[in-house]
Amino acid sequence: MTEVATDQLQVWVDQDLCTGDGLCVQYAPEVFEFDVDGLAYVKGPDGELRQAPQSRVAVPEHLRLEVIDSAKECPGECIHVVRGGDDVEVAGPDAQD
Repeated sequence: MTEVATDQLQVWVDQDLCTGDGLCVQYAPEVFEFDVDGLAYVKGPDGELRQAPQSRVAVPEHLRLEVIDSAKECPGECIHVVRGGDDVEVAGPDAQD
């Protein structure tokens, strides 16, 4: 169980770059949602949108692949997936390939 805690992923959306394309919402609607401004935001386990800039939420274990794919496929390159333990970006515009 310790491995899961250190390998926990977090995700956030840079609304300044969001194109409103919606791929993220299609891939992982439990994590991403549009607000009235037409931009995607992350939402917590309580279902509430996190609207503060760079607000992060934990990526549910069963949605890791979908969230990573969202970051890789996002046309706005605005989704950042980072490891919770060391803040290294594993998917998104700042990820090392």
